[in-house]
Amino acid sequence: MTIPVEPKRNPPRRNEAIYKVYEGVREALFALPTYFRSDTSIEGILATDIFTLNAAFGATIEDQVVSTLNRMREVWDPNEKFMYHRFVRQPQTFPDVLLKRDISKTDEHESEILLGIELKSWYLLAKEAEPSFRFQVTPAACAKQDLIVVIPWALNNVISGYPKIFPPYVELAKYAAEYRNYWWKHIRKTKSSIEIMSPQNVSPYPQKSDKISDKPVFDGGNNFGRFARTGIMDSYLEIAKRESLCGIGAEHWLSFFKIFQEERDEESIKAELRKLRTLVTGTDREDESDLMDALEKILSGVDTLLDQNRTT
Repeated sequence: MTIPVEPKRNPPRRNEAIYKVYEGVREALFALPTYFRSDTSIEGILATDIFTLNAAFGATIEDQVVSTLNRMREVWDPNEKFMYHRFVRQPQTFPDVLLKRDISKTDEHESEILLGIELKSWYLLAKEAEPSFRFQVTPAACAKQDLIVVIPWALNNVISGYPKIFPPYVELAKYAAEYRNYWWKHIRKTKSSIEIMSPQNVSPYPQKSDKISDKPVFDGGNNFGRFARTGIMDSYLEIAKRESLCGIGAEHWLSFFKIFQEERDEESIKAELRKLRTLVTGTDREDESDLMDALEKILSGVDTLLDQNRTT
């Protein structure tokens, strides 16, 4: 059987009216870590609860990202051509965020909706070590300029402090939906049906009540739409996991905190703690004088976590 040609990206072209807005929003998204500020401060997280932060604060991070984008108008609308447009969240509907005109400001020459963003936060220390969200929207529901964006984040002091975000994953939503279906049908290994049922009469920016999800004929593992599992993000994830948190890569913090979930004994935890020191100083001597100040603060916090775990 001949495998169909893999989907291709089809972004707006330079001669299209939406192009400058599309490029400006992309530029703003990649600049988000520089502009992002959060008033949310988190303290006293148990080591056993460290993986649950995205469930607890993911929506808050997404709200704050939208607020940040609205403050970045000079990046995505430098000529103030779209003065009456702003980013608005619409939870439980695709896409999560719309760049739309204030309905009280009428101008027949302006489009009400310029583009949409399916926005997902991803806690870098989540146990799955990859974004776990599902993306099941049918390609026809995505406009050419719509984006799917994943925002990695963590606490600035690892176990406490303010949320800090990292460079996002940005992809065309239509291409992402097409690639998901291509992967389901032609790349993954299965002996079951590969067919997908798509809703009819779908167009971009649907209403909440519209049926817009693709559904496989058979999905025994309930895995259809698990976005990261398609491999589309693999290169990005490798880079994201190397992001530094207090001088240590996120992947090493993730390995360390997993031992709390595995209910390892205290000696095992201390051994992992020495490994963290080695990553920064090149030695496992606990009296090393040139340990980074930031690392010492974190290790002190981990000691507190150990005390908390003994008493809980």
